Amino acid sequence: MDSLKDRVKDIEKEAITNALEESNWVMARAARKLGITERMIGYKIKKYAIKFYCNGFYVLFFNQQSLCGGA
Repeated sequence: MDSLKDRVKDIEKEAITNALEESNWVMARAARKLGITERMIGYKIKKYAIKFYCNGFYVLFFNQQSLCGGA
């Protein structure tokens, strides 16, 4: 059984990923949707190593511009 801490992390990562997808991967929009700052969402994207799907591959969110042609 996962600890409460692990469950909270999973829920937070899922909420951030969903908000990013719904906001077309625009951090400012996703942050507003979640009621947090852009700096906070950036920190959490790095913390959870959230990945972005492009060109048939998953890449780290902050590498998407160089690997996905600015997607």
